[in-house]
Amino acid sequence: MPERREHWGSKLGVILAVAGSAVGLGNFLRFPSQATLNGGGAFMIPYFVAFLLLGIPLMWVEWTIGRLGGQHGHGTAPGMFDAIARRRLWKYVGTIGVLGPLMILVYYMYIESWTLGYTWFAFTGELFTATDQDAMKAFLQGYQGVARNEFFDGMGTAYGFFLIAFVVNFYFIYRGVQGGVEKLSRWAMPALLLIGILLAIRVLTLGTPDPAHPELSIRNALGFVWNPDFGALGQAKVWLAAAGQIFFTLSVGIGVILTYASFLKQNDDVALSGLTAASTNEFCEVILGGSVVIPAAFVFLGAVGAQDVAASGMFNLGFVTMPMIFAKLPLGFLFAGLWFLLLFIAGITSSVSLILPAVTFLSDELGISRRRATILLALVTFVACQPVIFFLSHGFLDELDFWAGTFFLVLFGTIEIILFGWVFGIDKAWRELEVGALIRVPDFYKHIIKYVTPIYLLAMLGVWGYQQFLPVILMENVAPADRPYIWGARGLIIMLWVAVGILVHVSWRRRGRREARP
Repeated sequence: MPERREHWGSKLGVILAVAGSAVGLGNFLRFPSQATLNGGGAFMIPYFVAFLLLGIPLMWVEWTIGRLGGQHGHGTAPGMFDAIARRRLWKYVGTIGVLGPLMILVYYMYIESWTLGYTWFAFTGELFTATDQDAMKAFLQGYQGVARNEFFDGMGTAYGFFLIAFVVNFYFIYRGVQGGVEKLSRWAMPALLLIGILLAIRVLTLGTPDPAHPELSIRNALGFVWNPDFGALGQAKVWLAAAGQIFFTLSVGIGVILTYASFLKQNDDVALSGLTAASTNEFCEVILGGSVVIPAAFVFLGAVGAQDVAASGMFNLGFVTMPMIFAKLPLGFLFAGLWFLLLFIAGITSSVSLILPAVTFLSDELGISRRRATILLALVTFVACQPVIFFLSHGFLDELDFWAGTFFLVLFGTIEIILFGWVFGIDKAWRELEVGALIRVPDFYKHIIKYVTPIYLLAMLGVWGYQQFLPVILMENVAPADRPYIWGARGLIIMLWVAVGILVHVSWRRRGRREARP
C-alpha cells in the first residue's frame, strides 16, 4: 500500500519551494540572453503579455489541478488527468508530466554541477589563471572535457563535481517533502535573494567604468533594457521567444507544480500562493537577472558586443564573459564566486523539483516507499546522465533540451489548459480554484483560461509545426557526424516514455483490481 501522503509544513514553505523550482539557471542565463538578442526593451512588452496571458493562467491551472489530484491520492499528471477526465486515454496523455521533468533533469543536473565547480575555482582564484576571453573559453572547454589543454587534462574534475551535485540533489529528495525539499527552499531562497541583491548593487554602482566611453554607462545600459524599440514588435520571433521564456522561467508545462500542489491540504489557498510564487520568480528574473548580466555586459562590451556574446550562447555569457567582467573589478574573485554560487543555488532548487514527480509517481501509483523510489530513480537517472556527459560536443544535450525543455512544455501546457477549461469544465474548475482562496481572482481570467490561452498555445504549436516540424525531424541543420548522437538522444526519450507508459498501465490495472475487491 502507498505511504501516507505528506503535506507541506507551512504556507511559506510551499511558496518558497515552488518559487525555488521556478527560479533556476534560466533566470540568470537564459533570460539575459533572450532579452539581449531580441532588442532589450522590445522583448519586455511581449514578455509581460505572455506572463499575463500564458504564465498566470497556467500557473493557476496547475496549482488547482495539483491540489485536486492530491485529494484523490495522485501526485503526478497520469493519475490526476485520469481522476479529472474520467476517460482512460487521459492517463497516458499525462505521461508527459512525468517524462518531461525526468528528461530535463538528465542534462540540467550536469550543467548545475558546472556552477558548483566554477564556484570553487572562482573563490580559490584558479579560474583567473585564464586571463583573456580565449583563455576563459579554453578553460570551459577543458573543464567540459571537450578539449585537453593547459587547464585540464581530462574531465575527471568535472565528473567529480557532477557526483557531488548528484548526491546532494537526491539527498534532499530522500529526506522527503518537509524534511528535504521544504527545508532546502527555506535556506536556499533567502540566500539566493541576498546574493542576487548584492551583485545587482555592485553592477548598478559601476557608473561609467571607462571615462573614454561615456556612452557605456549604467544609465544607458538600463535604457537598453527598458526603452523599447517598437519596430521590433512586428517580428514574430520576438513574441515566440518571449512566450518560450515564460514557460521556461515559471516551470509551467513541466509537471513539477502539479506535484508540489498535490501536497497541499484540501482548503489550502492556491490563488494567492501561486501568484506569490510566480511574482517571486519574476522579481528574481526581471529585477535581479536584468540588473546584473545585461548592464554588466553593456558597460564593458557595448550594445553590439553584448548581443554578440548573447548570440554565442548562454554558457559563454555565464561561464566566459561574466568571469572576465568580474575580473576587472576590485575583489573580482569574490563577486565571481558569488555569481556562480547564485547559479548553483538557483540550479539545485530547480533540479530537486525535477526529481520529485517521478519519485511521487512511483510512490503514489505503484506503492513503492519514497526512499526506495528515490534510490531506484537515482540509479536510472545516473545511467541516463552518462551520454549527456560524454557526448556533450555532439549535440546530445541540445536535442534533449529542445524536446523536453521547449516542445514538451508548450504541448503539455496546451493539454492542461484544454483539460481544465473544456474537459473538466470552466465553471467547475473555477469553483475549485476559489476554494480557500485568499484573493478574488478577476472574473475575466475565466475567459482567458477558456479561450485566450488555448488559442495562444495552439497558434504557437501550429506556426512551429508549419515552419519547423519537418526540418527538425529530418535534422536538416545537424552535421552528418552528429546525427547518430541525435538519434541516440531521441531513442533515450522514446525508451523512457515507453517505460513510463507501461508503468502507468500497470498502476491502473493494480488500482482497478484493488477497487474491485469486496
